Amino acid sequence: MMRSLRSTTALVAAVLLAATLTTTTAAAAPEVPAKAKPVVRCEFTPTPENPAAKPVRIPSPVAKAKGTVDVYFVTNYGPFVVRMDRANAPCGVHNFVHLTKSRFYDWTQCFRLTNSARLGVLQCGDIYRQEEGGPGYKFPDEVTGQETYPRGTVAMGNQGPGTNGSEFFVVHSFANIPPNYTVLGHVIYGMSTFDRMVAAGIADPDQDGPPVHPIRLLKVFTLG
Repeated sequence: MMRSLRSTTALVAAVLLAATLTTTTAAAAPEVPAKAKPVVRCEFTPTPENPAAKPVRIPSPVAKAKGTVDVYFVTNYGPFVVRMDRANAPCGVHNFVHLTKSRFYDWTQCFRLTNSARLGVLQCGDIYRQEEGGPGYKFPDEVTGQETYPRGTVAMGNQGPGTNGSEFFVVHSFANIPPNYTVLGHVIYGMSTFDRMVAAGIADPDQDGPPVHPIRLLKVFTLG
């Protein structure tokens, strides 16, 4: 079983890598401002009142502040790839990569799917149940007040200012919400995966609750 899963994951990784290379090689690399800081310091604060849902260390306080990183997701509805922007959210991306490399998101469930006139998102990263089960620490927001959340946006979820941890959401349609959520990046491959999730239904008459059929993150990883 595990050997089969590893083979499947390797195959998916190869396909996703080929797909992302195909979609990005034609675009010129963005210029990096001459004065861009290569690193920043982040503040990760332990939350003993909310201990880690899985064994994971607090990330290093030093984060890269330029460049991008592609994060690959394998779900039971299909794969998708997110390109995360270190310049826009250096601490948020640093944290996400740290949790990914710690296998925090592997074999977890996404407990909230919405498809209302105001909000269309998939919420993941809270291990136990909706908004419960984080990494045992928190860190500040990285917002300017000008954030918008169109289809394909990936952002940190929170329970108030400065409570970022492991929770995140992906916008599958649009999100008419205040600019209070740190934008990590955008889906560059696999939005059809979310269309399938939404089509499978939501077990709530208000279209805000658990999916009819569980949505699972089987593997989340970066290459390199």
